[in-house]
Amino acid sequence: MKRILVLCTGNSCRSQMAEGYLQHFAGTKAKVYSAGVETHGVNPKAIAVMAEDGIDISQHTSNHIDGYREVDFDFVITVCDHAKERCPFFPAAAKRFHENFPDPAKATGTPDEIMDVFREVRQQIKDYSRTFVKDNL
Repeated sequence: MKRILVLCTGNSCRSQMAEGYLQHFAGTKAKVYSAGVETHGVNPKAIAVMAEDGIDISQHTSNHIDGYREVDFDFVITVCDHAKERCPFFPAAAKRFHENFPDPAKATGTPDEIMDVFREVRQQIKDYSRTFVKDNL
């Protein structure tokens, strides 16, 4: 079974959504983890938009990268430029991937407009996750 780490700044939105989709698409082929270079808690709007698509991330926790230093990952995926720049060195031979998704937590506007941004980012992450699993697992 492969081990995948999804890394973002605060482990609150993008990495949480990616963890949910990657695990969904990978099934038993992989164990997926997510972490941040900081921890901000799991964003309730991320939980809500994932639930709209049938993926339950309500039990996810916001984890710091330091908690995974001893895990031998096969893949490390950074989902924002900030995390890529601050990503610590992993001694493992993990293949590194990077995709800079917009941060939906920075969306402004009405509540409906903000949720629409979360949905747009969710779709981008879903598409990326499906392709990643198809191409790498």
